[in-house]
Amino acid sequence: MFHSFLSSKHNAFQINTALLLLRVAAGIWMAFHGYQKLTGFTTIEPQFMEFLGLSKSVSLGLTIFSELLCSLLLVAGLFTRIALIPLIVTMLVAVFMAHGGDLFGEGEHAFLYLAIYLALLISGPGKYSADEWFYGNK
Repeated sequence: MFHSFLSSKHNAFQINTALLLLRVAAGIWMAFHGYQKLTGFTTIEPQFMEFLGLSKSVSLGLTIFSELLCSLLLVAGLFTRIALIPLIVTMLVAVFMAHGGDLFGEGEHAFLYLAIYLALLISGPGKYSADEWFYGNK
C-alpha cells in the first residue's frame, strides 16, 4: 500500500479526478472573490486601479466578469480554455501591476491562481467536464 504512494504511475481516472478537483476548487474560490467585488462595487470602485487607460469602473467590471462568470464556466468545465484566458490576464495584472510582482507577499494568492490557470490551460478540463460531454470524442 505505502509503495503505491511513492509510485509515479497514474491512470486516466486519477488525472481526470485531479483536474476536476483543481477546476472546481479554483473556480469556486475565485467566483467568491468576483461575487464580493460585484456586491461591493460602489465601495471598491474608488480604490480600484485604472488599467491601460480604462476607467476604474470598466477595469473593475472586467475583473468581475473574469472572476465571477469565467470562474463559473471553469467550474462547469464549459469553454474551459476560452474562460481561462480572461482569468490568466486578470491574475497577471493582479500579480505584476496591482501587487508589483510581489510573489511571496501581497501577490502570492494571485500567483497561485495564475499557476493553476496555466496548468489547466495546458491540460484542458479533463473528462469530467461539460466540454468533454459536448465536444469530446468527435
